[in-house]
Amino acid sequence: MTSAMEKGAVVRLDKVSFSYGEAPFLFDVEFAASKITAIMGASGSGKSTLLNLVAGFETPQSGRVLIGGADVGASAPSARPVSMVFQENNLFAHLSVEKNVGLGRSPSLSLTQTDRAAIAEALSRVGLAGKEKRLPRELSGGERQRVALARVLVRDRPVLLLDEPFASLGPALRDDMLDLVAGVHAERAMTVLFVTHQPEDARRIGEQMVFLDNGRVASTGSAADFFDGTGPEAFRRYIGASSGGSRDIARKRT
Repeated sequence: MTSAMEKGAVVRLDKVSFSYGEAPFLFDVEFAASKITAIMGASGSGKSTLLNLVAGFETPQSGRVLIGGADVGASAPSARPVSMVFQENNLFAHLSVEKNVGLGRSPSLSLTQTDRAAIAEALSRVGLAGKEKRLPRELSGGERQRVALARVLVRDRPVLLLDEPFASLGPALRDDMLDLVAGVHAERAMTVLFVTHQPEDARRIGEQMVFLDNGRVASTGSAADFFDGTGPEAFRRYIGASSGGSRDIARKRT
């Protein structure tokens, strides 16, 4: 049996530079295999840009993007061992739930019986059994995100990128979705890079933390260290430590 640590892949940004006009970014960071790493930072600090560089939606001006030790710089997004869930869930409005999920197995929707079985299993896992024929407009916001996660399951890639996918959901539903991600991670042990503005989300499922500031990696470490009230100064300022924010979070961990 494959061990949990072999199911994910180390993600490394090796002195990767990129810029939007006059906004420069420089990322030199490694994400541990089979861990959930929360990525935080102020708006404009480069969180989504970092994910897009890993996914292949943006191309570095210099440096290397390595996944599992392999340089994927020349690989198209579809060829990278990566799945991504966006805030807007990226579903096709004219396709049913099962067909939206099926795209994770075959972009042409040429599905085998094995594919269809995997789709049914994934929809059951995310709590959508019986809703296979519905269109996205017939689902709630949380259900649409569950469809996006089901597509991740059928793709079965070693790296999962989450770009604030639950930001528009209410607190209770967001917690349910975070717990679902944590449950899927426990089963699949993929490497998860999770962008969020919410400290509570990072605290809930994060194992590692990466904090970005002005387009660079300001600090890294375990989530426990970041949220124990004595984390990096820039991070404590970001979450409002001066008003007791990090202490409040630390108390909620106990």
